[in-house]
Amino acid sequence: MCIAASMLSQSLNNHKGFGVASRQDGREKRTNVLNEPPENELPEKPRMKKGRIFAILLIILLDCALVFSLILFFPLLTGSTNRSVNSLDWSGYVVATNLNNPQPSVTAIEASWTVPEIGFSARDSFSAAWIGVGGQFDGDNTLIQMGTEQDSINGVGTYSAWYELLPENEVTIDSLSVSPGDRITASISLSDPSTNTWSLEIHDLNGGQSFQNSVIYASSMLSAEWIVERPRINNVLRNLADFSELTFTGCEATVGDKVETISSLPFIEVTLINQNAELTSVSPLASNGSSFTINYLANG
Repeated sequence: MCIAASMLSQSLNNHKGFGVASRQDGREKRTNVLNEPPENELPEKPRMKKGRIFAILLIILLDCALVFSLILFFPLLTGSTNRSVNSLDWSGYVVATNLNNPQPSVTAIEASWTVPEIGFSARDSFSAAWIGVGGQFDGDNTLIQMGTEQDSINGVGTYSAWYELLPENEVTIDSLSVSPGDRITASISLSDPSTNTWSLEIHDLNGGQSFQNSVIYASSMLSAEWIVERPRINNVLRNLADFSELTFTGCEATVGDKVETISSLPFIEVTLINQNAELTSVSPLASNGSSFTINYLANG
């Protein structure tokens, strides 16, 4: 835009008042103030002047349009903008280094939540709250996850802790006795990159119970997730249990050796739906960027 303005100034200066021009014979002559054509020179037509000014203004407008387009679309092109999507089984937040071209940089994740009490349901219904690494992007078949399950079976609430390494089935942690109202903290971290060894830890702060395990797993390390899930059992989506609400706090992920909150990374907000009807609502992130709440709406 500065170049175009300079060109406009130069163009206008070329048509101002008296000027001095040098002749080959050493004498000087003055330009024609009245715009009368010098010898052997035809006058510039007014239409040509207008055309030049129009072209310069057009260049300025194009410059402005280019700058505006870069401001508007650059985040989309670079994958740095945040997004909202719908899912048939997940609800919560997902982060990555870049949403268009994620890098394998996620080496740890952690969070806390309170086990919700499941409302009565005439039909068996299920829900799982968990943290995980991988599994979000197309072509990524890896997912290492850990959390709690809150189900209604034959009208009775059942609760448990578990972990899972896809494509294997989940492993129930029998050493933890989980109850509604228990405060849970969980973490997954890459403890030895040379052997793909991950450390899994979950603590029930109310009962003073803890579980820790080390597993070898080749994760994509492309994403980190904080999710309430409507589980698939025998590859069939089940009814979502009425968990009322669940709040994740202390949501942090280690990405490229730096501990980040959800808001400090490009993130995806995921809402659980069924046939275009929302089954959950997901709150905006709290001011600390590391807490949010998922509310139950319908069982699907």
